[in-house]
Amino acid sequence: MTTAELHFLLDGRDIRLHQVSPTTTLLNWLREDEGRTGTKEGCAEGDCGACTVVVAEARDGELVWRSVNACIQFLPTLHGKALFTVESLRAAKGGGSVHGGIRGMGESLRAAKGGLHPAQAAMVSCHGSQCGFCTPGFVMSLFGLYQTEAAPDGDAVADALSGNLCRCTGYRPIVDAAQEMYRLPAPDGELPAPQWQNATDPAAQALLDRLVRMNADDATLDIVHAEGRFTAPRGLDELASCVATHPDATILAGSTDVGLWVTKQFRALPHLIYLGRARELTRISETDGWLEIAAAVTLEDAFEAILPHYPELTELWRRFASRPIRNAGTLCGNIANGSPIGDSMPALIAIGAEVVLRHGDRTRALPLEALYLGYQKKDLAPGEFVQCVRIPLARGPLDEHLFRAWKISKRQDQDISAVFAGFSIIHHHGIVSSARLAFGGMAATPKRASHAEAALIGRPFDAATLSDARAALALDFQPLSDMRASAEYRMNVAQNLLTRLHHELAGHPTRIDSVEADHAQH
Repeated sequence: MTTAELHFLLDGRDIRLHQVSPTTTLLNWLREDEGRTGTKEGCAEGDCGACTVVVAEARDGELVWRSVNACIQFLPTLHGKALFTVESLRAAKGGGSVHGGIRGMGESLRAAKGGLHPAQAAMVSCHGSQCGFCTPGFVMSLFGLYQTEAAPDGDAVADALSGNLCRCTGYRPIVDAAQEMYRLPAPDGELPAPQWQNATDPAAQALLDRLVRMNADDATLDIVHAEGRFTAPRGLDELASCVATHPDATILAGSTDVGLWVTKQFRALPHLIYLGRARELTRISETDGWLEIAAAVTLEDAFEAILPHYPELTELWRRFASRPIRNAGTLCGNIANGSPIGDSMPALIAIGAEVVLRHGDRTRALPLEALYLGYQKKDLAPGEFVQCVRIPLARGPLDEHLFRAWKISKRQDQDISAVFAGFSIIHHHGIVSSARLAFGGMAATPKRASHAEAALIGRPFDAATLSDARAALALDFQPLSDMRASAEYRMNVAQNLLTRLHHELAGHPTRIDSVEADHAQH
C-alpha cells in the first residue's frame, strides 16, 4: 500500500501536500509557501541555528520533542510528525503571533499583554536580543529545552543552545533567559504542556492521539515529482527490496550531510529512499552481548544508549555536533558516509564494533574497519546498505581495560576534527595483551595503526615502549596537509596522543582541570 500525500501537522493544522519536490527544504517551504519568515536562513548548512524549529512525533506512546535545522531537512521527512515554528508560540487568547525577531516578539507582547511563551518572555526580560536575526532560532532551542527538561543545569543549557550562533548580543543574557523561563508562569495558550509538567495535559494527549492515528497504517510514502522521487517504506523488508531494486537511489537518513548536497552543491537527487519511517530501523536492542543500533536511530539516542556502557565517550557525544544536528543525524549515517574525519568511526573501531549490511533478504556482518576500502570507497555492493552497527558490551575489569577517545580540532565545539584517536588497551600485570588504536584524519579512511599496535602488545607500556609506538606511527600513516592541519602537525598530535594515553595508564591527570585539582590536593 502506498500514498502520494505528504501529511503532517503545523500548529495542529493538517498539512496535506500532493505536489512537492522531494528536495524542497523545510526552511524554503516555511518562508516561501507559508510566509513564516520568522525562521531565518543564515548558513544553509545547519551550523548557525537561525532556522531552528521543533518537531514532535509519537514514539512508544509518548510525545518526543526535537529541535532541528530547517535549512537542511527535506520537507517529506516531516510525514506523520508535528511541526512548531517561532510563529507557533502565540498566545491563544491574545491573538498575537511572532513574526520575525525581537520586533515581532515585542508586538506579540503588546497584543497579548503578557501572553508570550516563557521562552519568549524570558528573552525580552533578560535583554537577549539586539539585531534579532538569530533570536527566533534561540527561542525555538529554548522552547525545545522547555518541553523536555524540567530543571536543566548549566551544561544542559549550553548543550541545548550549542547549535545557535549570535554575533551581537553575546550569550550571557540568552543563558540567563534559559534559566529565567522556568520562573515565569506557564503559557496561557494551546501548546501542549511540557512532558515533565503535565503528562495528562489535554492538548498534549490530543496531539499524541492524532500522531498515532496518522502513523497507524503501513502505507509507503511515495512522492513522484518532475524534480525527483521520494520513497519512505514503513518496514525493513520493503525498504531492503526498494534499495535493491533501485541501487542508484540516494539513501537518506538524517539529511545532515545529504542536505548540503542540495543547499551547497546544488546537486540533483533523482530518487531519495528515506530510512526514517521503517519501524525496525528506529530501534536499539541488546542481543547476545552486543548493543545493536539500527540505521535510523539518531545520534542523540545512540549516544544515550552507548554512554552507560562506555562513559569515556561522553566528551565525544558533547563535541560531536550541536543538539539539532544530533537530533536529526544518525550514527549509521556517519558510519556509512565513511568520511576520513568522521568522529564516530575511530572510537567504534577501537571498541571492536561491527556493521550489519543488508541486500534484499540477505545480511552479512563485518568489522567496522573492513567497511572502508579507500577514500569514499566502501565494501558495499550496489543495492546494499548499512542496517545497523553492533557494539560489544563485554568489557574486562576497568583496572585492566583502558579506553579513550580524543578529538583535536581548532575550536572546542562544533568543529571538524583535524585528528581523532580511539584507543583500547587491555593490560595484565603491567603487560599489554591487546591494543586497538584507530585514527581519523590521518589517512584516506578511518584506520587502525597496526604497526603501533604491534609495538605495544606483549610489552610493558613503559617509556621505551612508548618511544617505539610513537615511531611506528610513521609507518602506519602519511597524513596530508589541508586547511585544517598540516601533515607534520597531524603526526605530532597523533604521537602526542599516544603519550597522553601512556600518562593516563600510569594514573596521571592529563586535563587542565584534573591537573589543577591534583595540585590542589598536594
